Amino acid sequence: MSDTSVPDNKAQLGVGMVGYAFMGAAHSQAWRTAGRVFDLPLAPSMRAVCGRNAAAASAAASKLGWDSYETDWRALIARDDIDLVDICTPGDSHAEIAIAALTAGKHVLCEKPLANTVAEAEAMVAAAESARARGVRSMVAFNYRRVPALALARNLVASGRLGIVRHVRAVYLQDWIVDPQFPLVWRLQKEKAGSGALGDIAAHIVDAAQFVLGDRLTGVSAITETFIKERPLPSASSGLSASGGVDTGPVTVDDAALFLGRFAGGAVATFEATRFATGRKNAMRIEINGSQGSLAFDFESMNELSFFDGTDPAETAGFRRILVTEPGHPYLEAWWPPGHLIGYEHTFTHEVRDLIVAIGKGEDPTPSFADGLQVQRVLAAVEASAAGGSGWHPIAHPAP
Repeated sequence: MSDTSVPDNKAQLGVGMVGYAFMGAAHSQAWRTAGRVFDLPLAPSMRAVCGRNAAAASAAASKLGWDSYETDWRALIARDDIDLVDICTPGDSHAEIAIAALTAGKHVLCEKPLANTVAEAEAMVAAAESARARGVRSMVAFNYRRVPALALARNLVASGRLGIVRHVRAVYLQDWIVDPQFPLVWRLQKEKAGSGALGDIAAHIVDAAQFVLGDRLTGVSAITETFIKERPLPSASSGLSASGGVDTGPVTVDDAALFLGRFAGGAVATFEATRFATGRKNAMRIEINGSQGSLAFDFESMNELSFFDGTDPAETAGFRRILVTEPGHPYLEAWWPPGHLIGYEHTFTHEVRDLIVAIGKGEDPTPSFADGLQVQRVLAAVEASAAGGSGWHPIAHPAP
């Protein structure tokens, strides 16, 4: 297979990716595109994709644009032509793969949430810190940070346009498992996914809220719920078992998570994440209220940011719609003329762009593994609070 990902006359960054499903396809698109859109210090070269099934991995390599494939991630890491390992697997394998890659001197991009437990995330941070001393970089993939409208929201908060931030409201609503007959896939099994809606989508709004505010949560009070306790096993979802019934297994993660939070700077917050919001496909929303203004964002209108300037005269005050497509807005200098919209896939391209720029400059990319650990601590506090009957649960923040 010819390598179409490498522009001429640039040092190459050999990339190997583990996993090739939904996130693998999104990441592959980013690796194919970033070097063709942005002026990067290194040219990403898509060397190999890895999956357990040889036929499926070979097909994924051909479809997604990878030069070759491996069936063992250890063999991928051992290859001399691989400089960076991109981890797009379920959470139960993140720590083992990332630590091995960092120890081998490979840069790492790891999908969120960073791990399935705080202990695993702590081990990953320790490996990242050790590798950092050798010039090896690592980043956790919270792609919503790379939505230009949310990056603009962060800039507005940081510049003081909202004054003192007082309230944060964040929700992430999906409906893809409303049907009780939807099979027991890995995302519904705690040993593989770590948690349900909490880790899958609440992790995104926790990180996005902390990113926009430039602040971190210090405590939560939570409830979680699993609405459908048993689901058909994937092998049984299309037919009956030998006994005449459909084989089922227990759902061991949450279907919904709701929690209150408090930020270090004093703002209070509400978070809601559910995969049972019938009719909502990917409604990720954040509203921030400050002493001098407010911001509101809805990912289903991802090119827009609503902004209320509380210093305007009452006679003309109101939320204004900012179409975030100007070349002066974050990331958009490389894309289309104003008014020509971008989409979900661009967030991953921006992610790859930021990672390669940091590696090229010898700087630490963000969000770091330490940032991922901080989100993991929030998720753990939510679970602890819910298990203890919704009491207030502080979030430990060890000194840097």
